[in-house]
Amino acid sequence: MLINCSLRELDVFLTLAETLNYRRAAERLHLSQPAVSGVITRLEQSLGSALFERSTRAVRLTEAGGVFVERIRLLRQQADAAVQAVRDISELREGRVRVAALPSLAATAVPAAFARFGAAHPGVRLELLDSLSNPAFDSVRAGQADFALTAANPAYADLEYAPLGEDRFVLLLPASHPLAKSRRPLRWDETQDLPHISMPAPTSVRQYTEEAFLHNGLRFAPRYEVEHLATINAMVAAGLGVAALPELAALVARGPKVLSRPLTGPVMPRPLGLVSLRGRRLSPAAEALVVMLREETLALIGAG
Repeated sequence: MLINCSLRELDVFLTLAETLNYRRAAERLHLSQPAVSGVITRLEQSLGSALFERSTRAVRLTEAGGVFVERIRLLRQQADAAVQAVRDISELREGRVRVAALPSLAATAVPAAFARFGAAHPGVRLELLDSLSNPAFDSVRAGQADFALTAANPAYADLEYAPLGEDRFVLLLPASHPLAKSRRPLRWDETQDLPHISMPAPTSVRQYTEEAFLHNGLRFAPRYEVEHLATINAMVAAGLGVAALPELAALVARGPKVLSRPLTGPVMPRPLGLVSLRGRRLSPAAEALVVMLREETLALIGAG
C-alpha cells in the first residue's frame, strides 16, 4: 500500500520520534502542537496503524512506530543524498564531461581549457577522445561524448552545430627553404610545384586544400599522405616537402626547424564548431567547459 505524504510530514514524524514530546517537537519544527498532532494522525490513518502511544504523562513509539522510524530515517538519508548529488552537479562539485575533439584542438585548446577547469572544479571528471569529425559525430550520437569540437557541420537531423571560431590555412616549410626567407603571405598557386605532405582525402584539411587548388584551376596531387601531425612536422623538418595546414594544426606540427607562412589567394577559413545532440541541454559543467574552450580556441587563433 502506498501512502501519500511529503518529506516535511516525515520530518515531523522523525522529530516527534526523537523528542517523544509534542511541545518540543513543535518548537523545533516551528509549528503549533495541533499541527504536529494533525500530521501524525494523518500518517497513522494512512498506515492503518498507531505509531505512538499517548498518555497524559508520556509519548512512546509503538512496535509499528519503531519499525517505521528505522525505514523513514533511511529514506530521509537517501533523499538528502539525492538532493546533495543534484546540488553537487549543478554547483560543479561533481560530475563528468566527455569531449570529442579534432586532433589539432585536442593538442592545443583542449589541454589549456582542461587545466583551467580542473583547477576551478577539481571534483568534476573530464574525459577526452581525440577524433576526426565523422567519428566524433558518432560519439555524440552514441552518448559516448557530451559534445564534439569539429571542423564540419554534421548532416544529421539529430545533431546541432554551434560556431566556435575559425582558423585559416598556413604553409609549413623547412626553415632553410627559400620561401622562408620572407615573412610575406604565400599564394596557393606558388606552392603548386612544391612536394606537398598532406593528410588523407577523408579529412577536412585535405578537402579544404583541394578546394583552394581548384579555386586556382589546379589539381592537388600531394607527394606524401600521412595521418599524424607529428609525422608531418618530422617530414617537413627533414626537407621532404611542405604542408598546408590550419593554424591550430600548424601549432602542433610546427617545430624549431619548421616555419609557417599564411596562405592567400584564396584565404581558406576553416570553421570550428561545437556539435551536440539536438534538444538535449548540456550539463552546467559542460556549459562551463565550453566557455573555456571557446576562450582558449580564440586566443590561439588570434596568437597564430
